[in-house]
Amino acid sequence: MDLHVLWFGILAALLFGYAVLDGFDLGVGILHLLADTDRERRLLMNSIGPLWDGNEVWLVTFGGALFAAFPNAYATIFSGFYTPFMLLLFALIFRAFSMEFRSKSDSTLWRSTFDVSFSAASALAALLFGIAVGNVLKGVPIEPVGRGGALIYTGGFWNLISPYTVLTGLLVVGLFAMHGSIYLYLKTEGDLQKRLAGWMWTTFGVFLVLYMLATMYTLVEVPQATENFETIPWAWAVVLLNVLAIANIPRAIYQERPFYAFLSSSATIGAFVFLLGMAIFPDLVPSSVDPAYSLDIYNAASSEKTLGLMAIIAAIGMPIVLTYTSIVYWTFRGKVELGSFSY
Repeated sequence: MDLHVLWFGILAALLFGYAVLDGFDLGVGILHLLADTDRERRLLMNSIGPLWDGNEVWLVTFGGALFAAFPNAYATIFSGFYTPFMLLLFALIFRAFSMEFRSKSDSTLWRSTFDVSFSAASALAALLFGIAVGNVLKGVPIEPVGRGGALIYTGGFWNLISPYTVLTGLLVVGLFAMHGSIYLYLKTEGDLQKRLAGWMWTTFGVFLVLYMLATMYTLVEVPQATENFETIPWAWAVVLLNVLAIANIPRAIYQERPFYAFLSSSATIGAFVFLLGMAIFPDLVPSSVDPAYSLDIYNAASSEKTLGLMAIIAAIGMPIVLTYTSIVYWTFRGKVELGSFSY
């Protein structure tokens, strides 16, 4: 087995795990301000309270795996995208800070401030993730410095912002909002749950419009995104499954089967991750200057020995992470309730 391809797949699996799990709690944050009362906002926060920090383990693991398996890509991404990553870091920090401190005072101003902070930070994090995806698809200015120099990012912050990347950012915001609304419907009851049915329909409509626009724009802006389908034709089956998963979301909502809607939403995210991988493979960070300057799974990789050792560690660690995640979700299954230790 080609260890470089294996690690590309492991990164995709970690990204999928993070997008599905942290996607719904980012979605809860995006929708947070739509709640009518203080009690409802507490319910929304407590629906993800026991889960959100565990969900972010997948992001940390993804970063660690990228550093260990493809250090050159890691160095280029984190140095070139320094400002967006700092914004993302602050968004994740303020999101956690808002959850922990919101209920420390009964002041309306205090709670309103942290409500806005929580929602804005969640939306910003989702937007930045989507902008990053758009840049990876489109390619970024990477080129060698000097004759035979290392490949580095030569652009600035504003090189990362374009109509296309903003659209992919909005698509991720819409996707996570839909994913979060379905999750909330599963976790709530009563009048709030009835209103959430409307949230699900609205967020699905917004997502569907953004999805169609982003798909058409991608085919125009990134024509090379479908090149790998010529050599791997079975991948078209994932495109079909993606369309079916999206179509099943409103069907499941209409039939009042929210768990199936959540599974379809998760499958949609999984298909997006797979199609992202298909669009860029074997590159990790495509160069918009010259394809020859792209950082791929070979020129950005660690040694074969390191990849092999890390594969053994992953084979041991991944089941542990999956077991831990399953136990946590099983423990906190059921409808969310407010108690003395709630947010």
